[in-house]
Amino acid sequence: MVVTLEIPDELATRLGPLKNKLPEILEKGLREINATDQFSYHGAAEVLEFLAKLPTPEEIIAFRPSAKLEAEVSDLLEKNRTFRLTPEESRQWELYEYLEHLVRMAKAEAFVRLKLKAA
Repeated sequence: MVVTLEIPDELATRLGPLKNKLPEILEKGLREINATDQFSYHGAAEVLEFLAKLPTPEEIIAFRPSAKLEAEVSDLLEKNRTFRLTPEESRQWELYEYLEHLVRMAKAEAFVRLKLKAA
């Protein structure tokens, strides 16, 4: 396939010496954009960063989503009740459901650890 693009002169100058690597550059760029899009949701970063810090069982049990995350989830719930979610919003909702599942599993494990610790 042949693709013709209009790009700024400065970018064309930088790409000139790499013209035989353009397919690789485009592939890597697309992969990075797709990876960024998957985890660009505020809620994902918030929850995953919290869990990555290896919190204590007490911290896990006390964990609550931020007001911003709660608002995002509420907005999606309301939109889903009154309209239909876009494909992007559906992906976001699925991510939030998965995050909730991870937090519930972490909290269940935290309760077990605290119970064993108390025994």
